[in-house]
Amino acid sequence: MIRTFFLFLVFFIGTQVHAQLVPPARRDGFVYPRSHPVDQDTILIEAFYDPVCPYSRDSWPPLKQALKHYGSRVSLLLHLLPLPYHDNAYVTSRALHIVNTFNANATFGLLEGFFNHQALFYSAKTQLLTRPEVVGRIVKLGTATLGNSYRHVLKSGFNDTQSERATRVSFKYSASRGVYGTPTFYVNGFLLPDAASPSDFRGWKKIIDSLVHPQKVQGS
Repeated sequence: MIRTFFLFLVFFIGTQVHAQLVPPARRDGFVYPRSHPVDQDTILIEAFYDPVCPYSRDSWPPLKQALKHYGSRVSLLLHLLPLPYHDNAYVTSRALHIVNTFNANATFGLLEGFFNHQALFYSAKTQLLTRPEVVGRIVKLGTATLGNSYRHVLKSGFNDTQSERATRVSFKYSASRGVYGTPTFYVNGFLLPDAASPSDFRGWKKIIDSLVHPQKVQGS
């Protein structure tokens, strides 16, 4: 029932986004790794993640391994889709935007911090907490993960409107692409259906090898 409602919500918001035709000032997404420029010859993987989604968490290590294996030939553009049935998806996504604005090199460190301590933000663990208490827990985790200098960055970031707007843009962008679940992957602009989405490094290698060495794959 919740999934059906969310599909309707994505369709409705996506329709409204296209109707408004007001693009954001900056392209949505976090680039990984930062040292890899995205050009015409780069294989671009787009991933749609929710920081408190266990499936997003489990898909990250093999994807990260693939990115390391292929080096500059492959880049990642990560989009956030805070799912409405994960109570703290929006606030954790907002924290990632706050950190990314301050230091884009630290964004994936915080994402991994959320993945490693995801249970702290599950609904059952926070149902009796107020919103400020959840934010305090995020600030504590962010400080422990990234260093003491990020305490003020995160605290002040939750009091401005920039991170709020950026998180809303991420959600609307995901909806405009028809994405309604996490993780969802696109490769060079084409959606990988659920059945084709890799669950391990071998799965990613099979997909990427077919693009890096197309003649070898066709001849095998």
